[in-house]
Amino acid sequence: MKIAVLVYEYPPKIVGGLGTYAAEITRKFVLQDNDVTVFTMNDDAGTLPTREIWRGIEVHRPLHLDISDSLPDVIAEDIRKWGRGIHLFGKLMVYNYLSAAKLVNELIKREAMKYDAVVAHDWLSVMGGITVKRETNLPFAFHVHSTEQGRTLGNGSSVVSNIELRGGKMADMVVTVSYAMKDELVQLGFPRDKIEVSYNGVDPQKYNPADITAEQTRRIRALYGIKDDDLMILFLGRLVAVKGIDKLIMAMPHILPKFPNAKLVIVGVGDLQEYLQNLVRTVRLDEYVRFRFDFIPEEERILHYAACDVAAFPSFYEPFGIVALEAMAMEKPVVVGAAGVSGMREIVICCGEEQCGFHIDPNNPSDIAWGLSSALESPEKRRWLGKNGRKRVLSEFTWDKIARKTVELYEKMTRR
Repeated sequence: MKIAVLVYEYPPKIVGGLGTYAAEITRKFVLQDNDVTVFTMNDDAGTLPTREIWRGIEVHRPLHLDISDSLPDVIAEDIRKWGRGIHLFGKLMVYNYLSAAKLVNELIKREAMKYDAVVAHDWLSVMGGITVKRETNLPFAFHVHSTEQGRTLGNGSSVVSNIELRGGKMADMVVTVSYAMKDELVQLGFPRDKIEVSYNGVDPQKYNPADITAEQTRRIRALYGIKDDDLMILFLGRLVAVKGIDKLIMAMPHILPKFPNAKLVIVGVGDLQEYLQNLVRTVRLDEYVRFRFDFIPEEERILHYAACDVAAFPSFYEPFGIVALEAMAMEKPVVVGAAGVSGMREIVICCGEEQCGFHIDPNNPSDIAWGLSSALESPEKRRWLGKNGRKRVLSEFTWDKIARKTVELYEKMTRR
C-alpha cells in the first residue's frame, strides 16, 4: 500500500509514546513492502529538513508560521482560556493545513503521486486528515490513542472533544488501541461500526534482558542509592493526575512493614512534580522514594526496566499502556491499574499459568500495595512472572505482528 500518515510527533522530535509508536510502525510498514509518506511538525526554530528520506520513509515537516495574534478573534472562548497554550493551538492549525495543502496540491496534483489511504493520529493531526479526505476522497483512517475526556478526567476542552468526534464521523475507519477504548469511543458518540482495534507493540530485540549486563543494572540502581539487597519498584511516565502516582506513593506505608528494603523510583516530567515532592515529605517517605524529573531516552529506559524488581503503573485512565509492554519484554512483573478505561487490563494476565502481573484498583493505595507485595513475594515468583510477560510479548505484541494487522485494516477500509 501507499500510505500518507499525519502524526504530530516523529523522530527526531519525540515527546511521548505517540512518537515512539509512529516511528516503529511506519518503519515496519516499509520493511513489509509498503510505501509511507509522513507529515509531521518541524521544531520551534524550523531547523529540521522540510522534506527528507529517513530510514526509507519520506518525511515532510512544514515550516511554522506564528498565527497566534490572529487567533483570538476567530477561535472559541474555550481555546482562549488556554493562555500560552493558544500558541500550541495555532501551531497545530498551521501544521495541519500546510501538511494537507502540500499533500493535495504538491504531491498528488503536481507530482502525480498516488495514495491508497490517508491516516491521521489523534486530534493533533485529524484536522489535516479531514481536509485531505474532503479534497481527494481518499479512504481515511483516524487513529485514536486517547481522548480529551479521558486524559483530563472530564475537565478538558470541548473544542478538542468536538474535533475528535468530527474526525470519528468523517473517517472511513477509526482505529483504536484497546477494546476498553472502543467502548469509550462508542459512549462518546463515535460510530460503533467504524471502530477497529489494533494494539500497540514493542521491539523485543531492543527490549531484551539478555543484552543487559549486571554492571549496567548496578549503575542505574546506584544512581538512586539502591543497594543490591533492596527491592526497586519503578514508575516511568508523565507525572499527571491520570497516572495515579500519588496513590502509588501512598501505597508505600502498606508495603514497608513487610518489605522494609523496598524503594520506589519515579521517573518522568509533568504538572505534579512539586505536589508529589510535598506528598513524600508530608508522609515522611524521603528515605524510600526517589525522583528523577526527566524525560529519559529509550536506551536509558531499557536499563531502568532491567534494574527494577517490579514495575508499577496504577493509572486511572490508560487507553493502552505501552510502558507495561516494555517492562514485560524486559521480563519484569507488572502491577497495573485495571479500573475505568484500561488497555493494560487486556495486556496483563493476572492469574493462571500465564500470569505476568497483577490488576489493582488505582484509587486504593492498600490494593496497590497488595499487588506490589504479591509480586515482590520471592525472587522465584518475580522470575516466573517476568518470563511469562516476555513470552506474551513475543507471541502477541511484536511490531511485526501489529504492523501487519494495521495494514490489513487499511486494506479492509479501501475495499469498502
